[in-house]
Amino acid sequence: MYINITDRKEADNKGSSGALVHYLEKENRMEDKQEPERWFNGQRNDIEAYEVRRALDGNRAKLGNHEAKFFLINISPSQKELAHLMEKYGKASMKDQLKLYAERVMDEYAKNFKRPGINGHKDLMWFGKVENHRYYTYKDKEVQDGLKKRGDKKTGNQMHIQVIVSRKDITGKMKLSPMNTSKGRNAEHSKKMGQFDRMAFKQCGEKVFDSQFGFERNLTDTLAYANIRKNGTVAQREQLHILERGAQVNDRSRVQSTDLVQGVAEGLFENTSAMLETVGSTLSAFLDIMTSPLESVSSNDVDETAIWRKKRKRHGQDESQDQGMSQGR
Repeated sequence: MYINITDRKEADNKGSSGALVHYLEKENRMEDKQEPERWFNGQRNDIEAYEVRRALDGNRAKLGNHEAKFFLINISPSQKELAHLMEKYGKASMKDQLKLYAERVMDEYAKNFKRPGINGHKDLMWFGKVENHRYYTYKDKEVQDGLKKRGDKKTGNQMHIQVIVSRKDITGKMKLSPMNTSKGRNAEHSKKMGQFDRMAFKQCGEKVFDSQFGFERNLTDTLAYANIRKNGTVAQREQLHILERGAQVNDRSRVQSTDLVQGVAEGLFENTSAMLETVGSTLSAFLDIMTSPLESVSSNDVDETAIWRKKRKRHGQDESQDQGMSQGR
């Protein structure tokens, strides 16, 4: 699941929302639909574009010229997630299910501010739009290589949702910015502005999707996994590698390891041994992997095994036992 928040998209969000609303109406213009795709907000599913612009532009009291007036949230399910929805609900009902999911995502958006009175999507002013296609731009490699033209449709199921949410709450009294990064370091500022954790919000989107639609997410399909692979420390990547290998050979451990990778991302485990102690018997397959024959693993795996052996010695394991394991291999 790809969820991204931006304060700019084809238009400056410090002015009117008209340009952005017009941009998001592109499919209705390009596809020349007899039944144009309307906007929705958890209360209605038949909202016209002019109503969206008028509502957003009318909810900006006491916002300065330099302040953001709205934000754009891109909710884009992966091909696996879309295939799951298609199989479970069919093409006709799939769009409605995504709209319901968007409501849940906006509930999480509201809760993330931790502000009294902001408890769900009904406390926000927001409008969502289902889009069925994506188009190649000059940034895409296929266009740069001459394989596709700018404006060509991308293949596959490309259904996704774009949401415009007002900077002010539904009452027009509170300022709510997901770009605030204080996260509680300044208590007074956080109390006034809200402490929004964008990574936590995106991860909530994954959990909501899995819970709402019964989707069994693989370890490698989680946001935490991708984040550790890209930005994690050496110790975190080492722990992640063990979790990944265990999940590959033990189906029962897949769900548990998907949860545990979040613990690795948050630094809850000081070392690999502490992680495995927490995992317990449900992930005993990890130990089986570590004692597997050397010829069955790659050179990279040999390096990881060496690291594992050093850690076992560091925690008081008898060296003779470790040598015995090597001879058994």
